Amino acid sequence: MGNCHRQFRNIYRRYNMRYVSIAEVKKILEKEQKNRELSSEQKFALEHAKNFAKLSMIKTNALIDELKKIEKMPEPVAYKIADLLPTHPDDIKVLFAKERVALNKEETDHILDLVKKHMG
Repeated sequence: MGNCHRQFRNIYRRYNMRYVSIAEVKKILEKEQKNRELSSEQKFALEHAKNFAKLSMIKTNALIDELKKIEKMPEPVAYKIADLLPTHPDDIKVLFAKERVALNKEETDHILDLVKKHMG
């Protein structure tokens, strides 16, 4: 087994398997970077996270928690919304396209309101 796979396995065990936001990826990799040299893939992922994490991890987690309270909200979509911070109803529709859930206008507007609340 390659060194990179071993490092990934150790990180995987330490953080368990679950959905993570881009903000959390950034925090995890920054912490790892303090302890050791990151692989080139991890450096690329960290750079990506730094460029695209729009909210702090605390704000991101608060948004995810509120989104998960919505009855029709699948967990992966909540994380995707928190990462992308959509601003238009069509963006929400795209994120729900693979789900077997149809949102009405009020539900879509509620999601957009939550995003705006946490961005401000």
